[in-house]
Amino acid sequence: MRTTKLRTLCVAAALPMATALMAAGSGVSGPGVANAPAPAALRALEPGEWELRGRGEGAETQKLCVTDLRQLLQVRHGRALCPSFTVSDSPNAVSVTYDCAAAGTGRTDLRIETARLVQIRSQGVADGAPFAFAAEGRRIGVCG
Repeated sequence: MRTTKLRTLCVAAALPMATALMAAGSGVSGPGVANAPAPAALRALEPGEWELRGRGEGAETQKLCVTDLRQLLQVRHGRALCPSFTVSDSPNAVSVTYDCAAAGTGRTDLRIETARLVQIRSQGVADGAPFAFAAEGRRIGVCG
């Protein structure tokens, strides 16, 4: 029993360090988030006005003025670019996890079909409530 408690305490003590190492390894930290490099997959996309069409029953359509393509990875958390960790990044797809502190967390998988068409799957917690959605994103023009 004592060993179990000791392991639990060691793991709990290691969590802040692991989080710090993940942030350092991702090149993203607190105030410098806006200056962090975007995943390589996003380089194929174009900023501008994007329309996100949800999939499934009760799905909604949403328009976004995307000035930083990382916004497509954190749709449920508004224009804030929260610290993120890139899970995988290839020319046609990217997966990230992100942490917006009290506003919530998420994981997004984005697949690129063309420079103006993407498939997005995202899940997490926003403002204390869970979310999960799948959407098709299409660039429809310049922001107006």
